[in-house]
Amino acid sequence: MMDSLLNRLGYRLARYLSRSDEEQQSITTCSRKALEQSLQPGDILLIEGTSRISTAIKYITQSTWSHVALNVGYDEEVSDDEGEGPWLIEADVAEGVRAVPLAKYCHMHVRICRAVGLSSDEIRKVIDYMKERIGYQYDLKNILDLARYLIRTPPVPERHRRKLLALGSGDPTKAICSSLIAQAFQGVNYPILPTIDLDENSNRAEVKLQEEILHIRHHSLFAPRDFDVSPYFQIVKPTIEAGFDYKQLTWAQKSSVEN
Repeated sequence: MMDSLLNRLGYRLARYLSRSDEEQQSITTCSRKALEQSLQPGDILLIEGTSRISTAIKYITQSTWSHVALNVGYDEEVSDDEGEGPWLIEADVAEGVRAVPLAKYCHMHVRICRAVGLSSDEIRKVIDYMKERIGYQYDLKNILDLARYLIRTPPVPERHRRKLLALGSGDPTKAICSSLIAQAFQGVNYPILPTIDLDENSNRAEVKLQEEILHIRHHSLFAPRDFDVSPYFQIVKPTIEAGFDYKQLTWAQKSSVEN
């Protein structure tokens, strides 16, 4: 009875938190065409979300990125509608793990992160891992925990904010967006964050970074920003990939004011 009540409460809260925050804005930095042409199967798409829960995630992680999805390209097992463009698999707070068209995020600020050196078979394994989990539900315990941090300035010291992401029920059928994708790459032994060997002369900042990384590894829980800061993922910028030439830009002429 109590579990059922909490599930209903969590689902309603997820619906509320997934709505867009009118005060938040996300502006695209590239065209939809350039984005489609740059994406490859297995690429990770980081998204600057504008929902209420995105506000909490961006605050906790001190990052622009609040959501992450995996590009599966034109996959007939996901959808046979190529008119929508490439397809992504994501873990949505309300709908669970699902496939959505790239068009859903073309109007938002996004970033492409690409694993380097994976074979086509390894990329297929990563994609298959995600496809097999379509239909899993978002970890509603994580929703209840994150909801506590939606106020603008929660009284949490900066050094402890990242640890707030060590949440969740631990149920493998309940997915959190970034941890699900991290686990897909871990399945082919691809690293997300490095192991740092510290010597006795290491400064406090390095020690704190090592503690943070070990904390994340221990909980198998990653934030969207980890794919951005990871030294093992290439950042792909569609405008540059399309052959950007600054000499072809047309600048607005400053109007001269006569004395």
